[in-house]
Amino acid sequence: MNVLVINAGSSSLKYQLMNPETGDVSAKGLCERIGIDGRLTHKVGGNKVVKDIPMPSHSEAIQAVLSILVDPVDGVIKSTDEIDAVGHRVVHGGEKFADSCLIDDSVIKAIEDCIPLGPLHNPANLLGIRACQSIMPNTPQVAVFDTAFHMTMPAKAYRYAIPTEYYKNDSIRRYGFHGTSHKYVALRTAELIGKKEFKMVNCHLGNGSSMAAIKNGKVQDTSMGLSPLAGVPMGTRSGDIDACVVQFICNKYNMSVDECLTMLNKKSGVLGLSGVSSDFRDLEDGAQKGNADCQLALDKFCYETAKYVGAYAAALNGIDVLTFTAGVGENGSYVRQEVCNYLGFMGVKIDAEKNKVRGEEMKISTDDSKVEVWVVPTNEELMIAKDTVALVNAAK
Repeated sequence: MNVLVINAGSSSLKYQLMNPETGDVSAKGLCERIGIDGRLTHKVGGNKVVKDIPMPSHSEAIQAVLSILVDPVDGVIKSTDEIDAVGHRVVHGGEKFADSCLIDDSVIKAIEDCIPLGPLHNPANLLGIRACQSIMPNTPQVAVFDTAFHMTMPAKAYRYAIPTEYYKNDSIRRYGFHGTSHKYVALRTAELIGKKEFKMVNCHLGNGSSMAAIKNGKVQDTSMGLSPLAGVPMGTRSGDIDACVVQFICNKYNMSVDECLTMLNKKSGVLGLSGVSSDFRDLEDGAQKGNADCQLALDKFCYETAKYVGAYAAALNGIDVLTFTAGVGENGSYVRQEVCNYLGFMGVKIDAEKNKVRGEEMKISTDDSKVEVWVVPTNEELMIAKDTVALVNAAK
C-alpha cells in the first residue's frame, strides 16, 4: 500500500510517499514559499530535483507534489490512483481526539474548534487537508494528532492548579506534543525488549524537546503543556518559567504579552543562554573552545532533562527503560552521557563505547545497569502511515 504523508505548515508542505509495511520511502520532499512564489524540492533515493513552481495556495502545492510523483522522469508511480490513502499530521486535537481518525466533515469541524488551542498550526493543517480533498476526493484521508497519544494522562497530571472554570470553559490543561514520536518509540521499544508491560521515560530531544512518562504503552505525564513552550529548555524555547517573569519583562520593557511570548519561543532556550546558536553541535564546539556561555547552555539543558527523568521515575514508581530519540537524542553522545551522569542513584550505567552511536538503534547501557538505556531513532512519518493504513483497512 502507498500512503502519502502530509505535514502542512503555513507557507510550507512536507511530504513522503511510503509503504507502511516495509517502511520504504519512494519519494519525499518539501514545498516552500507557498503564497509567495513557490519552490519544490523532490528527492528519490540519492537524486534531488529543485523546481520553482507558482504556488499561490496549498492547493497548487499539493498539485505540484502529485504531478512530480507521476512525472515520467522524476516520478515513482504511474498514476495518483496508486496512492491508497493520505495521512495528515495535525498538531492539536484538544480533548476531542485520543487517537487518529478518518477525516470527515465532523472531524474538520472539530479541528477548526481546536484552532484557539493551536492557532499557529491547525489552520495550516486544515489547508493541507482541504487541498487534498479537493484534488483527491475519492482517496481516504486520515488525521494523526500530535496530542492524541497523551490523552491517557490522569487528571492529576494534566490539570493546572488554577480555577476550574478555565478548564471547563476554555479547555486550559496540559496536552503535550510530539505524541506521534513518543508513540512510535514506545511501540518500538516494546518490540526491542520483548515486553508489553514496562515503565519507561522517553526523551525526545532536539530543537524542540519533550519528555514522556509511559507505563504499559500509556502516557502518564509529559513535559509540554497547553503549548510546546513548556518543559525542558529547547533550541529557542525557554521551557518552564515562572509566569511572573512575563509580567516583569512586559512592565519593564513595555512589551506586549505576545511580544514577550515571541521572545520566549524564538529567542530563548540554549540560543538565549549561549548567545551563539540553537544548534547543539555549535554549542559543543564553542564549549570545547572555552566559551562559558555555550557550556552553561549545555549544562542547563542536561540538568533540566535529568530532573525530568528523576521526576518521572518518581511518578511511575521506578522505570525499566530510558530512551533517547530525535535529533539530539539520537546523535548527541555528550548530552546522553551528561544526562545519565545524574542518574547513578537509579542504577543507570551506560557503556561509553556504545554511547558513541549516532542515529542508530542500540542499547547503550551496561549489562549491570538497573535501567536499560536505548537510542531509538524516531519515525513520525512511518507512525502516521501505519495509523492511516490501520484505519483505512478497518473501514473496508
